[in-house]
Amino acid sequence: MRKLSTVLFLASVLTVPAFPQQKRRVAVLNFDYSTVQSNVNALFGANNDVGKGITDLLVEKMVKGNVYSVVERKALDKIMAEQNLSNSDRTDPNTAAKLGRILGVDAIVVGSITQFGRDDRQTNIGGGAIGGITSKYGIGGVGKKSSKAVVVLSARLISTDTAEILAVASGKGESSRSGTALLGSGGSVAGAAGGAYDMRSSNFADTILGEAVTAAVNQLSRELDGSAQRLPTRKVVFDGLVADVSGDTIVINIGSKVGVKVGDVLQVKRMGREIRDPVTGKVIRRDETSLGQLTVTEVDELSAVGRYLGSDKPKVGDAAKGGQ
Repeated sequence: MRKLSTVLFLASVLTVPAFPQQKRRVAVLNFDYSTVQSNVNALFGANNDVGKGITDLLVEKMVKGNVYSVVERKALDKIMAEQNLSNSDRTDPNTAAKLGRILGVDAIVVGSITQFGRDDRQTNIGGGAIGGITSKYGIGGVGKKSSKAVVVLSARLISTDTAEILAVASGKGESSRSGTALLGSGGSVAGAAGGAYDMRSSNFADTILGEAVTAAVNQLSRELDGSAQRLPTRKVVFDGLVADVSGDTIVINIGSKVGVKVGDVLQVKRMGREIRDPVTGKVIRRDETSLGQLTVTEVDELSAVGRYLGSDKPKVGDAAKGGQ
């Protein structure tokens, strides 16, 4: 009986799951599509922001991959607006790093769409001129048509500490069918584009172009997941002071610039007497009393607001400490 117990104990030890590694926190900027803008205009009949569409799909894929913790678009858009930054600034590594520091992320994903279009072939059966025009703009027409969509993406993983490019990744997707248009069968591209503006919709995903986009995003996501280990592991320590107290709402004097983010829990402490080295006179220790906890609910670059829970009421000048 003792031997059996020993075996069971050893088995339970061996099967204890390892502690999961902390996920790297990243933000994904809207992909730049200036290189393919003329193709976009021809395909959709308007300047559809395919960069935002690609970004939405990539973020969704990265979240499901569970390798990164990805910042919500609303938080990113808010910071972009507050910093008065346009989409044209997003490809600059220094700008990306600055945004990343404000958001409190480990890295920023900056990407571009280098190919977004078609390679169609059509065999005309009479009406050569008309067939050529319709083939060019995807309207359909007389003859046998073979449509091919090609989408190529590239991305860089940029350090928020140094603006260094930590990794590069790419994704390419192709899809082709015969006897159908790139964005659907029959009708004009402008008409078909109505259901294609939301690149996450099933209507778009079922088109040839949608299939190519999905394949490119999937490959890009896999390469980014494989680069996660290149991000340095950082221990972030928060050491701030209470700047304002109103009921159970507290404002502290540190924010996203030092890595504080919504959901963080900080310890609120009151500092006591200082103990000094008798030789050098330097402070070597300081008494402190724990008062309670502050859960961050709102954050900007230089401050954070949170809900306080504790037995003793804090006051301006008390310490707020934490880390991750």
